Amino acid sequence: MKIRVVTTQRELMKFIKFPWEVYKNDPYWVAQLVSDTKLLFNEKKNFFWEHAEKKLFYVEDNSGKVLGRVAGVIDYNFISFHNEQTGFFAFFECFNDNNVAGILLSSVEQWLKEKGMKKIIGPTAPSTNDEMGLLYEGYDSSPYLMMPYNPKYYHTLVENYGFKKAKDLYAYIITKQDHLPVQRLSKIVSVVEKKYPQLVVRPVNIKNFEQEIKYAIEIYNSAWEKNWGFVPWTEKEFVSQALRLKPLLDPKFVLFAFMENQPVGMIIGVPNYNEVLKKLNGKLGPIQILKFLYYKNKIKTLRIMIMGVKKEFRNKGIESLLYYKVLENGINAGFVEAEFSWILEDNIMMIRAAENLGAKLYKKYRVYEKEIK
Repeated sequence: MKIRVVTTQRELMKFIKFPWEVYKNDPYWVAQLVSDTKLLFNEKKNFFWEHAEKKLFYVEDNSGKVLGRVAGVIDYNFISFHNEQTGFFAFFECFNDNNVAGILLSSVEQWLKEKGMKKIIGPTAPSTNDEMGLLYEGYDSSPYLMMPYNPKYYHTLVENYGFKKAKDLYAYIITKQDHLPVQRLSKIVSVVEKKYPQLVVRPVNIKNFEQEIKYAIEIYNSAWEKNWGFVPWTEKEFVSQALRLKPLLDPKFVLFAFMENQPVGMIIGVPNYNEVLKKLNGKLGPIQILKFLYYKNKIKTLRIMIMGVKKEFRNKGIESLLYYKVLENGINAGFVEAEFSWILEDNIMMIRAAENLGAKLYKKYRVYEKEIK
């Protein structure tokens, strides 16, 4: 076995396409678009790399067959925000082989050590604002859009190397049938609306998207400031991500809350495009584009990926109001299921909010950490 460092486009494609070997017999895996993955690594087009650096490794045997891959990532904004010398292992994929996993993870650890890092967290893809953690409960269904999926044995591989639990992340599911508390919630919402007549909830204005993005950045960086692993988005990053998601957004599921014209909260739901991606196998040629256009109107599930209220406006019922309106819009649009993800295991307020709606905990993810010695 040989450890390789990605330095060419050909090697990058070997790195990107390796998951097809790991998951070729897995009915639940959803291949991400190769073009999107290439964009993630593009230092000229992904503004994350303006304050971060990476090193991509893969292991191959004597015949040139790839056996595993991983990336080392250093986010200097994370370091300055948290005041800790922490790096990440990212994009981890591997056959069930402790030797291969050990070579990959030790390569990342050694690189991070040379860069002065004292701790490793992961896996990420590539940052804590992206996909994070390893699935460890809920293997009986496909992941929702922008959520991780992996074989069960990944936990053994990283734990055998010396990683320990850092934090668990939860995903809740709610179906149209489960959404029975809607009548009770509607009463709460009525009380909130009467108590705060100056409170307005409205859909995103796509025609004024630039201003809407500024509202979203303001709310996001305020509402999530104290969350574990949080790193503020730069304006460039947020705008880039928002523009990338813009074609997928439906204003009915992207709502802002204003109190006397001040943005105080938001909720972002996105149709679960993994239903479509599963049919494309990572490609986006002419045939796949036709498939995409056909199947995107048949999506019946929704991922609620962001919900936040500024600290000074919490516990006023705004959270319930946002959830209520986006779920009602989803039901009226014909959606039958929604996922709330991800929620930190110790975010009691968000967990209670999900459970009060009738949602059930159905998937768990684990983020790992290890001290560098």
